[in-house]
Amino acid sequence: MAKRIKDPGIGLSSNKQAKRFINPDGSFNIKHINRQTSISRSYNYLIHISWIKFFSWVFLGYFFINSLFAIIYVTLGISAITEPTGSIFRDFLKAFFFSAQTVTTVGYGAMAPKGVVFGIISSIEALIGLLSFSFITGLLYGRFSKPKSSISFSNVMVLKHHNEVDCLMFRLMSRSTRVMIRPKVEVTLALSQKSQDKKYNNNFYNLKLERSEITYLPTTWTIVHPVNEESPLFQYDRKDLTKLHGEILILVTYYDESFAQEVHQVHSYMLNDVKIDTTFVSAFHYNDDGYTVLDHDKLGKIKPIE
Repeated sequence: MAKRIKDPGIGLSSNKQAKRFINPDGSFNIKHINRQTSISRSYNYLIHISWIKFFSWVFLGYFFINSLFAIIYVTLGISAITEPTGSIFRDFLKAFFFSAQTVTTVGYGAMAPKGVVFGIISSIEALIGLLSFSFITGLLYGRFSKPKSSISFSNVMVLKHHNEVDCLMFRLMSRSTRVMIRPKVEVTLALSQKSQDKKYNNNFYNLKLERSEITYLPTTWTIVHPVNEESPLFQYDRKDLTKLHGEILILVTYYDESFAQEVHQVHSYMLNDVKIDTTFVSAFHYNDDGYTVLDHDKLGKIKPIE
């Protein structure tokens, strides 16, 4: 008989329309409102967003600063920098290019500020440029040095007969060529069920695995949970199991030599996405020279059991 465990941090209250706790990308499915912003949160945001979004913000910031100072130069008089063209748009472009040279401290020499006011403004802009690029350099270092796991999970779980009992299985591997050292897996089942007072509550169970830890992982690892008498899913038949409002929460920990520390990654599967009577296709084989060939595209590939 399976025993419930304490809330792992998700929360006991639930809802009929409650969505999954963990998104497929490993982030927690939580919407924040009335959250105060700060510089530290901005730094954390810029560290974790994708590279495309990061460089988009860098470009927007660069364009905004140069446009702001270009408007200031044109408003005060472009003649203090270069000869006016008579066109506001062309004067703005010249002021923009002068601003870009100032903020990057390039200074080609074709344009230079005249007078104390323009000297002060351009000096302030140069200081802003130095501080901005120092901040961006710190962000780049933080993004490269930030410990980040490189685990890929199969896109589905399978349920099949294995060792004379039904078993839930999923598969994982490393996205990089580095070998995962001492990976270990912790799997928790979260079931949203209606109580006697007609309220929905979350019940949590630890799912026992055939193996929860190995020494190293150079290829793939199939995680197996036997649905036996000790499993909280034993009381449900196959059809009822996929109808449950349940989510399998996964935490993987391993030692990464690149960062010289342990890294973690979370993932989850919904019970209604389990594929019954299917098995994973082998993701690696040996070539004619005896080398092991690992095909990353076959990680989540399945086939029906004959």
